[in-house]
Amino acid sequence: MKIKQHAFPFAYKLFGSVLALIFCFIISMIFGAAETTLHDLWLALTSGTKEDKFLILREIRLPRELAAMLVGAAFAVSGAIMQGVTRNPLADPGLLGLTSGANMALALAFVFIPGINYFGIMVACFLGAALGAVLVIVLSSMRRGNLSPIRVVLAGAAVSAFLYAISDGVSIAFKISKDVSMWTAGGLIGTTWGQIQAIAPVILLGIMVALMLSNQLSILSLSDEVAAGLGQNLVWIKSILFVLVIVITGASVALVGNMAFVGLMIPHIVRKMVGTDYRYILPFSTFVGATFMLLADTLGRTINAPYETPVAAIVAMLGLPFFLLVVRRGGKAFL
Repeated sequence: MKIKQHAFPFAYKLFGSVLALIFCFIISMIFGAAETTLHDLWLALTSGTKEDKFLILREIRLPRELAAMLVGAAFAVSGAIMQGVTRNPLADPGLLGLTSGANMALALAFVFIPGINYFGIMVACFLGAALGAVLVIVLSSMRRGNLSPIRVVLAGAAVSAFLYAISDGVSIAFKISKDVSMWTAGGLIGTTWGQIQAIAPVILLGIMVALMLSNQLSILSLSDEVAAGLGQNLVWIKSILFVLVIVITGASVALVGNMAFVGLMIPHIVRKMVGTDYRYILPFSTFVGATFMLLADTLGRTINAPYETPVAAIVAMLGLPFFLLVVRRGGKAFL
């Protein structure tokens, strides 16, 4: 497969994506159930004023939108890595058992480790995401022949249903459904500064390492033969990228809960804009994914105000038709 690049300078596109992210962040901070203005936002960020509307902006909306940007970037980068490593256009952390595994581990952690802190929740999500991914790989490899994208997705659906069933069963048996659902409902309601402080460094560090390995991922995305011929240690680089996906996805689930389709959609959209070189796809996916989640969360807060529509539902309504389009076009949504 030949790496495809676009003639328009990448730096301009990246700069445009940063401006779009800043614009959407301002919009997401201003719009909501409480009426605020751009001036209010400025005062909330630059002063210690304790009026209600400033506290709403500073203590409720700001951590929430930061969380939206973090998980949007994380899921987009995770999906891009998975698609590059497996060369599977349908790869997505939510479709291949990672988020369901994290969800199950979260339920078990609440039962067996009462009073678990944010760091413990993150570690549990890492382990659960790894378990979900391993189960999907084992199940889809049981039949001889190449791993087709559809077979892997079907295995992911089966594993996800199984792990969700365990999670629900544990939640009901130990009467912790409310606690688990608060974490796993796929929403950003109630995001606190404590959660941001505990989880943001992990996601940001994971994304930085992924960006450093973007050239290796570009080579790996061509074929194993080409990568080996260029001297790449396939076992090591695949292992490192696999661990990165587990860490980024697990941290995201610990912060926002279940979320599918972001990791599927964003890399496909980005390839149309910057080509198939992962040195461009990963940084661009970071900003586009963050912008997408900001817009989805803002839509969820305003479409039926003062009630909230779960952001996971908004993403799913957009993601399912996109998934079907990718399947129909054999993995080429836009290219």
